[in-house]
Amino acid sequence: MNAVMKRYSSWHPLTAVTLVILLWASAATAKDFEGRVVGVHDGDTLTVLHGLNSKKSVKVRLAGIDAPEMGQAFGANAKRALSDLVFGKTVQVIDHGRDDYGRTIADVTVERVWVNLAMVGQGMAWRYAQYSKDPKLNAAETHARAEKLGLWQDKHPEPPWDWRHHKDRRK
Repeated sequence: MNAVMKRYSSWHPLTAVTLVILLWASAATAKDFEGRVVGVHDGDTLTVLHGLNSKKSVKVRLAGIDAPEMGQAFGANAKRALSDLVFGKTVQVIDHGRDDYGRTIADVTVERVWVNLAMVGQGMAWRYAQYSKDPKLNAAETHARAEKLGLWQDKHPEPPWDWRHHKDRRK
């Protein structure tokens, strides 16, 4: 047996499994990127240039939250709040895949601030319970409700998923 075969035949099976897991994990994060925000569409969707010297733009939907729609009460406020947080700034995008519209679903941070959490904490978005069980998002929403921040100033704020459903029925 040559030296190379001896070397690899002595590997413990768990070492090989660990190596495979590490390679898989590094490939899974290869989609994450850093870029500059060049557009804010509403309170939970933005456009980011993929890479700091790139012209390729990526539409990003903030994971685990749902902000009021533009035609809905607090929709413009939510867009303004997101714009104030990220527009023109460099952000880190943690890619979680694509939604039905081809947008990148992601956690976004700017200057060490988790943008998704900040939007919920300011009362500019709901924790999207259908898609997130994150206790930090839940706590931020509970706090914003209790303090009547943002959309929680309204006595009966309508969740965007209900608003979209009713809007579709009115057509």
